[in-house]
Amino acid sequence: MVRHTVLEPWQDPRGGEIERIQLDNGQLAIEVLSLGGIIRSLWVPGADGERANIVLGCDSAEDYLAQNAHLGAIAGRFANRIAGGKLTHAGAQWQLKVNQAGNCLHGGTEGFNRKNWALGLLNDGVRLSLKSPDGDMGFPGNCSVQLDYRLAGNNLYVEIMAVTDKPCPVSLTQHSYFNLDGRETTDDNLVCMHSQRFLTMDPSGIPTSVADVAGTALDLRRPTRLGDGRHAPQIADTKGFDHCYLLDNPGNELILAAELAAPHAGRLMRLYTNQPSIQLYGANFLEGEPGRQGKRLRSYQAVCLEPQLIPDSPNQPHLGKGWLMPGDIYHHISRYQFDTTE
Repeated sequence: MVRHTVLEPWQDPRGGEIERIQLDNGQLAIEVLSLGGIIRSLWVPGADGERANIVLGCDSAEDYLAQNAHLGAIAGRFANRIAGGKLTHAGAQWQLKVNQAGNCLHGGTEGFNRKNWALGLLNDGVRLSLKSPDGDMGFPGNCSVQLDYRLAGNNLYVEIMAVTDKPCPVSLTQHSYFNLDGRETTDDNLVCMHSQRFLTMDPSGIPTSVADVAGTALDLRRPTRLGDGRHAPQIADTKGFDHCYLLDNPGNELILAAELAAPHAGRLMRLYTNQPSIQLYGANFLEGEPGRQGKRLRSYQAVCLEPQLIPDSPNQPHLGKGWLMPGDIYHHISRYQFDTTE
């Protein structure tokens, strides 16, 4: 049974209210905001049986709107980067809003993370919905999105569906920053990526080729201490992990894709997804963003695991499907399983 608690809404400085709701099934608990579909808090038990919040967040709407890190939000209309913010399809061209190194990142300056979603209750969670109009941040087509957060035992399910009335790139991801033990950095956390290939990138983060992880600093097929990996010269250009791992999942099944462990707290998170890739981001550029209790966040204070379609695939179809067609349904499902260890 999931208990729903409606919390006092926040005033949106842009007008209106931001709804807040807490869900608790006795094992896990989350707080969800209508702003950006944000998971503001996620309480998970450790080896001592005590629950603690394991995601970074802010204490006000103003702080969430001031930060540029997509803390806990849904990134879209297209997660990650589209080169030059340019799209071409069937002879038509579009210029998207660019917001990072000349590219369109996570949907542009006013992406889904800054929209106020409609929020409703499910028996085991919440359902948020959003309508993005034709031309929003330059994207073609009216896009309707449904987002469900559901709790089941020690699992958090994130399920997203979307439709559009014109051909349009659609790729959405949940952008929580995980810190499983509350320490100042995640250096002692262990990460395991169930992937044999990753994308090489140009200096602005646009994919250039597919490479094998074997023999590189990106080989995380066995649990690896994050603090050891991020200092490797091979990933110095990105100041640590900020790389897209490809998953061998042609049937779009729900497969085990990544694991994150905090030995000091006895917490283990397993991420299952039906998406073709995961961006591993070590919060390399988090420094100075607003956090809780008036504090500023620090780089490497958390780690993101972002299931998604392949970056820039709308412009590089050899990497994978990037366009959603009218009549088709975009479907993303990820399961976060939380266990304790000794």
